[in-house]
Amino acid sequence: MNAPAAAPLAYQVALSDHARSAEQRAAILAGELGFGRHFTDHMVAIQWDKANGWHDARVHAYGPLALDPAASVLHYGQEIFEGIKAYRHADGSIWTFRPDANGARLQRSAARLTLPQLPVAEFTESLRQLIAVDHAWVPSAAESSLYFRPFMIATEAFLGMRAAQAAAYYVIASPAGAYFAKGVAPVSIWLSEDYARAAKGGTGAAKCGGNYAASLLPQMEAQALGCSQVLFLDPVEGKYLEELGGMNVFLVYRDGRIVTPALSGSILEGITRESILQLARDRGLQVEERKVSVDEWKDGVVSGEISEVFACGTAAVITPIGQLKGKDFAVGDIDAPAGEVTMAIRKELTDIQYGRVPDRHGWLVRLR
Repeated sequence: MNAPAAAPLAYQVALSDHARSAEQRAAILAGELGFGRHFTDHMVAIQWDKANGWHDARVHAYGPLALDPAASVLHYGQEIFEGIKAYRHADGSIWTFRPDANGARLQRSAARLTLPQLPVAEFTESLRQLIAVDHAWVPSAAESSLYFRPFMIATEAFLGMRAAQAAAYYVIASPAGAYFAKGVAPVSIWLSEDYARAAKGGTGAAKCGGNYAASLLPQMEAQALGCSQVLFLDPVEGKYLEELGGMNVFLVYRDGRIVTPALSGSILEGITRESILQLARDRGLQVEERKVSVDEWKDGVVSGEISEVFACGTAAVITPIGQLKGKDFAVGDIDAPAGEVTMAIRKELTDIQYGRVPDRHGWLVRLR
């Protein structure tokens, strides 16, 4: 017999006594937003412990967290997070994109990191609660959005080696400008042959901080070599594409196929990735999720069989890849224009998100 569903959480709202004025907020939104540089006036906090489950849901002023020095997250890395956006439509309404998918992924990440699973409905409600007080922070400029960063940490003060019995879930938000301020432009990618992003049986399919921390050193090396991102290969044979530091990768073939590495347990299941696969099928493209070797990429670009390559993720949506570079090779042309299929799918996806075309898949959820 299934246990009865828990009652929805009741939020207590305490408005900030140091919120920015309308003039200060307008100046920030009119300036160079970047990504993750400015934050709204409030945040969401929900507590969990083994005895009481989820409780004490609050919206309060954005500010520092108080943690015991023995909190498990500081010692054993029990931490997960998500990334999702709010979009202001032409009529002023505010929507988000596929929060059910993000909420379900947060649950999968929580299961892998032995953290409590927040109900998907409560995940979406946490975004709605923050928008209720900080809706004025959602920008209206072209391709701008409010980026939510929901995250969960283990908070129990205990140094023993076991899953923490207390945790906290938070949501903060940051207004974000257009990812490509001067227009969408192809980037150069560095092939990492010395480092793996995740191991077989590890946490690669979970959205946890440790995966990203492990990618920072090769990412720095890529940037030092003039590349924008780093591409990781599989951790077993070291020859099949996995993903970039924080994005999934797609190859477009001259015969109309669109191919992406199959989920392997060490690849994050991107929400943008899944959406692109659906839009590609809608267009009649043959979609393949399978192993793709780096040699297939190199040979396909040289022969012309692969006509376009792009990466995708929440922040940039879709990023054209112009060139792949390694220790002894470079294929592609960084100066070539972004591909037709790449840009068409990008336009359709962003048009759905901003309400410019019908949402035939029911992906949008209104927050205000």
